[in-house]
Amino acid sequence: MPYEAYSHSYALEYGEATLQIHIDALKTGERVLLIDDVLATGGTLGAAAKLIEQCGAIVDSVAVLMEIDGLGGREKFLASGIKVPITVLI
Repeated sequence: MPYEAYSHSYALEYGEATLQIHIDALKTGERVLLIDDVLATGGTLGAAAKLIEQCGAIVDSVAVLMEIDGLGGREKFLASGIKVPITVLI
């Protein structure tokens, strides 16, 4: 059976990337804590959140190790319609 996945492409500050998630990786209604290393432009978080929602799950909150101010990532992510708390550890 072929690998069935949702995919989402997004722009980075230096190019483009694509994330994928297996179509049955999450259950409908499941609450997800989305964790990333760095919040810069918001592209990776936004793409991951869209994939989570595409699976039918809910992004409950977001945690990042660090945030780079001045690149607008937090604003871009929140403007995508996903209004959840973002916790920055450093």
